[in-house]
Order: sequence, then structure tokens, then C-alpha cells
Amino acid sequence: MSWSRGALIAGSVLVAIALTALAIAFSTIGQRLTGATAADVPPGTSAGPAGSATPTARPPVSASPLASTSPTRRSTSAAPRGGKPGPNNTGVPAAVKLRVVNGDQVFTKANQVISGLDIHGYVRIRANGVTLKNSIVRGGAPRCNAAVIFVERGFRATIQDTEVNPSQPNACLDGIWAEGSTLLRLDIQRVVDGVKAFDGVTLRDSYIHNLSRFASDPNQGGGSTHNDAVQTYEGNQNIWIVHNNVALTSQDNAAYQVTQDGGEVAKGLHIIDNWLDGGGCTLNFSHKGGPAMSGIEVVNNRFGRNRAFANCAILISTKTTLSKNSGNVFADTGKPIPRPDQHD
Repeated sequence: MSWSRGALIAGSVLVAIALTALAIAFSTIGQRLTGATAADVPPGTSAGPAGSATPTARPPVSASPLASTSPTRRSTSAAPRGGKPGPNNTGVPAAVKLRVVNGDQVFTKANQVISGLDIHGYVRIRANGVTLKNSIVRGGAPRCNAAVIFVERGFRATIQDTEVNPSQPNACLDGIWAEGSTLLRLDIQRVVDGVKAFDGVTLRDSYIHNLSRFASDPNQGGGSTHNDAVQTYEGNQNIWIVHNNVALTSQDNAAYQVTQDGGEVAKGLHIIDNWLDGGGCTLNFSHKGGPAMSGIEVVNNRFGRNRAFANCAILISTKTTLSKNSGNVFADTGKPIPRPDQHD
């Protein structure tokens, strides 16, 4: 078979193109092996609070019709899991794909790890060492005097990078009830109380906001709900509330409400390095139900001004003493907040 001049020229061009493509390919491989181009370097991990890693950026998981009503659910790229807690660095990381699970879930296996679920039901944890992470829990049909997530008494768990957002809020539904547990980087919203914290609870790097208020609450004698981001009411001990963003309104009750209705002494309460806003008084420590309270430290917190009582950042009862009260300032000016109000 003979080749024409045109065919030979075309063949030469094709060979040249092929050789050029091979050269580019080898050059790219070399760059990847040597780390020569920034575009080929995988996203790094930045140590945020509790050593969390920045996830690979990708669009957020699309929400179902029962999803959060928060208008700033997630950005299209993953924000670092650090800084002031908010909608883009708490709850489910943007890179996580969720699997829908319908119905209530009861976890009874010790040291079990549950991850990547969109739970359309309530969660109960009935074992030690359970970890629930990278998930959304939406509850279900309205229940009174219940929590979306309940760590049963006598057990401890870790709940992290999770959103609590009930699909059907009601006047006696809270977010989380727990003792002896660690709560990290949570987004809690649309509940009456965000967390009921019993003995040994640590709440850290979390965002509590948009609480659900109701005009009639059976637990308030038919009056309106008393919404607290965190409540401790038995006279509980060893509670750490560290580096959270509590964004309430002046219609809510308190960012942290402490009483002693169980008759025990509340002590070992640590409120450190938070952003705190809302309530009648933002922090409210009452000896109600028990003896005088002490062993409470309130340190290095930034207070908003969205309160029913403008100068009442902290309220203590006549039998309450703050062991430490320092570094607490207004978030907008950096100036010290007023001394605590004190009355029963």
C-alpha cells in the first residue's frame, strides 16, 4: 500500500501531537510526585477545637422536606472547624453524606460508633462509651417531657458534629438530656431547652440558637415556655460549658439556668470562653431548692446585649457566690460587663 504526501504529513502531525501529550503527562506525574503544584496537593487538616480536621470541600448534602429551617444551613465549601461556633463549623461537616434512617433508634452496644445518619426519629443511648457523630436527629411525632437525644441515666456517651433539629417541635420537647457525657460541635435548634446537663457533662464548641417558644406549656402551668440554652436543675456538679455560641433572644429565659430542685448542691460549674446572648438575665444562678451555692466560675465570656433586662448579664441569688468572675466583657465593645445582679 502506498501513502500519499498528504497522508504522510498528517501522520507526522499526529505523531508530534502524541509526543507532546506524553511529555505533558510525564510532567504532570512528576509534579504530583514532587508536590510541585498547589492544585495537586490534597486539602490539609487544620487542628480546630478538640483536634478536628477540616473536611474536603464539596457541596452540602441536600435536605429532605423535614430538614432544618435554618436559613444558613451549610456553605458550599467546608469552613474550618474552629473559631466562633456557628452554622458552618458545627453540626454535620459539609463533606459527609447522610443515610436516611426512619424510626426511633435505641443504641445498647457499649463503645458503638454511629456515624453518617439522618435519623427521622428519637435517639436513646443505653450503653457506655457510645459515640454518635456526623448525623442529624429530627425526632418524630410530638412527645411531652422528652428529648430528641436522651443519654439514659447511668450511661455516658460522646455526641459530636451532629445537628439536633426536630421536625415537629412542641412545648415540652428538649434537645439533649445527658449526664457523664461529652457534647462537641453540635448545632441545636427548634427545641425548648437545648441541653439539660446533669452531673459530669461537657458542652464545647457548639451553637445553640433559634429555640422554639410556645404560649402554653403544661410544665409552666399553662404559661409560656421558659427556654434555656442549657439548664441544670437538680443541684448537679462538674459541668463544663466551654467555647460555645449561645444566640438567644430577650424572650428566652437564660443562656444557662441553674437551680437545685433536687436538693443537692450545685458546684463545679465552669462557664468559660463563650459567646452568650439573650434571656431575661443571660446567666441565672439560683440556690432554689437547696443550700447556698459556690464553686462556680464565669471566666472570659463575651456577652451580647439582647436581654430583657439590659444590665443583667449575670444574676445570682442571695445565697450564691461566684468563685471566679473575671474577663467577662461585652462582645461589641470589649468593655467589662456590670457586676452581677443579686436577688431571689
